[in-house]
Amino acid sequence: MRHWRELPSDAKAFRIGHFVIAAIELSAVGYLWTCAITRRRDRTLGLALALLSAQGVALVIGRGNCPLGPLQRRLGDPVPLFELVLPARAAKAAVPALFAVTIAGVAALALRTPRSGG
Repeated sequence: MRHWRELPSDAKAFRIGHFVIAAIELSAVGYLWTCAITRRRDRTLGLALALLSAQGVALVIGRGNCPLGPLQRRLGDPVPLFELVLPARAAKAAVPALFAVTIAGVAALALRTPRSGG
């Protein structure tokens, strides 16, 4: 694994951006579940669902892998994002696990009727 100081500046900037994207997407999953549990429906939920749908399309394009991985490697950063924070085996399981959690959240949202009165 290359250390931060060994990465080219483009790879550093990309890694930071990739972390920001991942944080936003994880927040969207959390908000989805919050809305499912509280039976809330609002514009932010719509935004979260749109973002998660776009991520789903990106994963289909990447055949189950983050489509940003090839660009990341071209910039000189060969370590997949999840492997920066998880052991390799757990990192490989992260995408399928997050997919399952997201789909379960969408199902919970669909099964729980919105609360009345706003």
